[in-house]
Amino acid sequence: MRKLDPFLLSLIAAIVLATFLPCHGLGATLLTHLTTLCIAIMFFLQGARLEPGAVLESVRDWRLQGSVLGCTFLMFPVLGIVLHALMPGLLKPDMWHGVLFLCCLPSTVQSSIALTSIARGNVPASICAATLSNLAGIVATPILVALIVQRGNVWSGHAIIDIATQLLLPFGLGQLLHTRLGDWARRNKKLLSLSDRGSIILVVYTAFSHAVVEGIWHRVSVPDLLITAVFDTVLLALVLFLSRGIGRFAGFSEASSISLMFCGSKKSLATGVPMANILFPAAAVGTVVLPLMMYHQIQLFICTLLARRFAARHTSGEEG
Repeated sequence: MRKLDPFLLSLIAAIVLATFLPCHGLGATLLTHLTTLCIAIMFFLQGARLEPGAVLESVRDWRLQGSVLGCTFLMFPVLGIVLHALMPGLLKPDMWHGVLFLCCLPSTVQSSIALTSIARGNVPASICAATLSNLAGIVATPILVALIVQRGNVWSGHAIIDIATQLLLPFGLGQLLHTRLGDWARRNKKLLSLSDRGSIILVVYTAFSHAVVEGIWHRVSVPDLLITAVFDTVLLALVLFLSRGIGRFAGFSEASSISLMFCGSKKSLATGVPMANILFPAAAVGTVVLPLMMYHQIQLFICTLLARRFAARHTSGEEG
């Protein structure tokens, strides 16, 4: 809250570098193959880090876990479709594709858990919910994108093979080797976090290089970016309000309602950027991930404020 996120600065730097020094020709081809390899490694390491028992643990509180999945993969897409139908001219088509793609993504892991912890919510439930959301997203997100964004065009044989080879297969191999690599992965969380973020930055640079060559900055203006940022903020506010209401209507405890609100409103940049790279044409990826990159930072800022407010209220209640 007191300083800019280094990861955000790195993403901005990647966009600026791609704007003035985009890769093209043989360099772009080589970089595309490198990003494919980095994505596979990132999902392999995610599989190695995840405790296999966490998946079974996640289904115990099925009402809460089902509510989080419902917010993530049902409420978000419905809101996106309704808002698009009401205001089709608000954003340009490519930016609308980015917003609808955002609505199809799974929740984050680290920030959902961290914010739940700050807000004194149900941390074990958030760990399970974020884990289950990301596992479900590997299959659910491409299907939702096919139905909502591309109207079936993206769910091709090529896309299925790419999802299987770049995401599912590496993740599964990581799970199989968890007993050998799990302890090492836990001891080297910071190193692996740098590896994950480095992979995302590389994918963003590659995507924006393709987009710049195709003339992205002639199609997307500063007002377009500002409107998208405001729209992302409104979308986040709606989901936070609705998820909070669902928690109260379902009779969840305060801690579980907080978990639902924070897990159900997040969207994963770490999963979204690699998936966009697989599911969309190279020239469109840069535009598609712009709304997601904005939403990522907005959700961290607003939800951190909310988490601190919940924590302060909890502390006041204890003192009272």
